[in-house]
Amino acid sequence: MKLWQKESTSVSEIIEKFTVGRDKEFDQLLAKHDVQGSIAHVTMLGEVGLMTKDEAETAVKALQDIQQEIQKGEFSIAENVEDVHSQVELLLTQRIGDIGKKIHSGRSRNDQVAVDIKLFLRETILLVKDEVKTLFDLLIANSEKYKDKLLPGYTHLQIGMPSSFGLWFGAYAESLVDDLEMLAAAYVVANKNPLGSGAGYGSSFPLNRTFTTNALHFASLNYNSVYAQMTRGKTEKVTAMGLSCIAATLSRLAMDCCLYINQNFNFISFPSELTTGSSIMPHKKNPDVFELIRAKCNRIQAIPNELTLLLNNLPSGYHRDLQLTKEILFPAIEELKACLQLAHLMLTNIEIKDNILADEKYKYLFSVEAVNELVNQGIPFREAYQQVGNQIEKGEFNFDYTKGLHHTHEGSIGNLCNDEIKKMMDATLRKFHL
Repeated sequence: MKLWQKESTSVSEIIEKFTVGRDKEFDQLLAKHDVQGSIAHVTMLGEVGLMTKDEAETAVKALQDIQQEIQKGEFSIAENVEDVHSQVELLLTQRIGDIGKKIHSGRSRNDQVAVDIKLFLRETILLVKDEVKTLFDLLIANSEKYKDKLLPGYTHLQIGMPSSFGLWFGAYAESLVDDLEMLAAAYVVANKNPLGSGAGYGSSFPLNRTFTTNALHFASLNYNSVYAQMTRGKTEKVTAMGLSCIAATLSRLAMDCCLYINQNFNFISFPSELTTGSSIMPHKKNPDVFELIRAKCNRIQAIPNELTLLLNNLPSGYHRDLQLTKEILFPAIEELKACLQLAHLMLTNIEIKDNILADEKYKYLFSVEAVNELVNQGIPFREAYQQVGNQIEKGEFNFDYTKGLHHTHEGSIGNLCNDEIKKMMDATLRKFHL
């Protein structure tokens, strides 16, 4: 069944297979949203007189029955049916007769799939946001738990200055705050209603688009009907940008963990059941989870560019190219959620080594501490720098870090400002419900 097919036309099998592609696979994910949009549309048709009140109520009841079947996993798109929209309309027609044929009045598949995707992405963004918040809470908790555990800080992968696990965990927590700012922007874009724009040029029917906007709990409309269609692809791309920011943070965190578990660093370890072994080297404990998080998240960061290449230079109006956004973006969403969950699992079980900085190779880590100590005694910074530099050159440098490090400014080892970071996260989270 095809919504556009006439009695006298048919499509060759090879053309149908090519044009449908993987659409049915991803339409299953949109099914509940398609029904949700249809309920709002049908209710509106009853309000404006394009269906009688009784007809609209009958159609809504049948749509609610289909929604329950979807929730129970009893819904599927038949082999000879083109897409989820066609399947829902077919089921309605089978169950309530000619009333089912009326539900498409004032609607095109173009605005139908646009609203489905907006509803799907809006829900998905909130689910990703929750996964990020769960990881954020763990990072803050670990930052507090391990704030007195020192480790080397690096620049250019060379030993730089003393850091702490409190500072390290907290850095990634605050990074997630900024990542959610980007995802919140995507939520705002997804939270606008394109339904009623039809094929992109509106309708001569007296549709009430404000009604469907309220019924679907959108924050506002995509008002211009041409632009409502132009949000196809754009919404997906903006969402992908938000996801890619989170992926970038996870990828960098995973890379740190791969380094820190390495025997040459030996800062952290994980229980054996969370690592993998070698088929030939019996001593190996490989950080495969972090390596795969790194790889998957790097691939997710390519999604905005892939969507750009798909969408670039398309003129206004609908084009079948847009069908491919689903198979580019939807799997990436599931990959990112899995990476967030696995990162949480690993970091819940992380083991931090004691007395890391006691190793002789880290003695120059405290050169800046020595310079600052001289400055506090009244020696100009440049002279203090030269004195310590000369001591290092002559092999005479020594600094007893065990007497304590005095880092007190905001965001330093001794003043992590985790409460302030949590406040920033709370403020960002509020943007998802505007």
